[in-house]
Amino acid sequence: MRKEPVVADRDLDAAIAVTRFGLGARPGEIAAARGDPRGYLTRQIRRAGADQPRTNGETSAQRIAGFRVYQQDKGAMKRAAGDDTPVSDARDPVKIAQRMLRDDVATDFTARARLGAETEAGFRERWTLFWANHFTVSANKLLTATVVGPFENEAIRPHVFGRFADLLSTATTHPAMLLYLDQAQSVGPDSPAAQFVSRPRRGVGGRPGGAQRKLGLNENLAREILELHTVGVDGGYTQADVTEFARAMTGLSVGGLREDPEMIGRPVFRAVAHEPGTRTVMGVRYAPGGKEQTGAILADLADRPQTIRFVCTKIARHFVADSPPPALVARLERAWTDSGGGLDAVAHALIAAPEAWSPQPAKFKTPYEFVISSWRAADGAPRDIARLAPVLNAMGQKAFSAPSPKGWPEETAAWATPAAVVQRLSWAQAFSAAAVRDRDPKALAVAALGARLSPATATAIARAESRAEGFALLLMSPEFQRR
Repeated sequence: MRKEPVVADRDLDAAIAVTRFGLGARPGEIAAARGDPRGYLTRQIRRAGADQPRTNGETSAQRIAGFRVYQQDKGAMKRAAGDDTPVSDARDPVKIAQRMLRDDVATDFTARARLGAETEAGFRERWTLFWANHFTVSANKLLTATVVGPFENEAIRPHVFGRFADLLSTATTHPAMLLYLDQAQSVGPDSPAAQFVSRPRRGVGGRPGGAQRKLGLNENLAREILELHTVGVDGGYTQADVTEFARAMTGLSVGGLREDPEMIGRPVFRAVAHEPGTRTVMGVRYAPGGKEQTGAILADLADRPQTIRFVCTKIARHFVADSPPPALVARLERAWTDSGGGLDAVAHALIAAPEAWSPQPAKFKTPYEFVISSWRAADGAPRDIARLAPVLNAMGQKAFSAPSPKGWPEETAAWATPAAVVQRLSWAQAFSAAAVRDRDPKALAVAALGARLSPATATAIARAESRAEGFALLLMSPEFQRR
């Protein structure tokens, strides 16, 4: 018969459940988890997926359609550059772009951060953020900036506790991903579209005409699916596999202004741009079949042992340690295999694994995690981008702007630099002055860390000269910075 844990263990487990598996504790949250810390987490797993931020409700298709109209207007203005007709603010491309960034991107990111600060299901939100980073779409250009939020809401959140194969397919063929990695312009070298465009134009009297628009194969998405989303860089694929996979995906694109209005901004398959023929990827031969060829390759990649090992290692690294225990990775792999890629089963296995409950915190918070957990500790939430963007920019984690398709780094070395810690201290002092008001920082520290609060930190907070200084000491303490 299993013995009931002693009270001290339950207190510590409750603190770990909320601060390691979740996004940090709001007042009262650790107490709510104390009765059954593991049950507290497992109840947050649901096949319906993650919670949705309260945005303006625009879809990626609507955003893309709006951007295409903006591009059209911008082109028209360039052509009329010599005209002295004044341009109204409503039609000024520069002002339109500024409005897109302010009204779309800022609203999306603030809504996501507010959800993180207020949610009662911190584990569910952290699990979602892991997958959003795994399938990164970055705001490295205006178009993708406007669709990062809808991408997460449409392609990631509904599928985070479903089958990995479904999440993989939905995320990698979503219009935002196709545009981010330039797949929408990829054309098979032997496709009808390429053959048509490559025909020499004829000018007057049959002489060769002007230059042709160059169409070609783009391998970005194929490479990133293999390297980052499935088998991993050491997964055994070759450059030939990348090229073959890229050929299979030709034709996957995004509806434009010349399409049926209902298809603008939505995924489309253009058979005329698809590379005909069979494809062989990682030793498996795939029959011709248009977009079905891509679907078959993605389904096989989702089930490969290399994919299971690579993704489970990433999950363990995110939640537990930069160098995760091999036993933990093995448990996650087994749950994945036994469930046929059920991410809910993997989440259950993570929560049940003893290796995930080590008393010693090994993960250093990213700037976003630090800021969100600080808001939670203060029992508040950001209401506008002005409270978020400057600090995240200063700390090196600009909103929706991961530096590459690899996403934001997980390792401590990326975030615990002396300069970054100074930025955290500066923000913690300013934030604390406004956040604490007349509340007791000692009580806030107990609520934020529970049994993880060390005697040294508790003493330092008690001896602080002001409430704001005491709360800032909490935010900068080793146990708050780590999870």
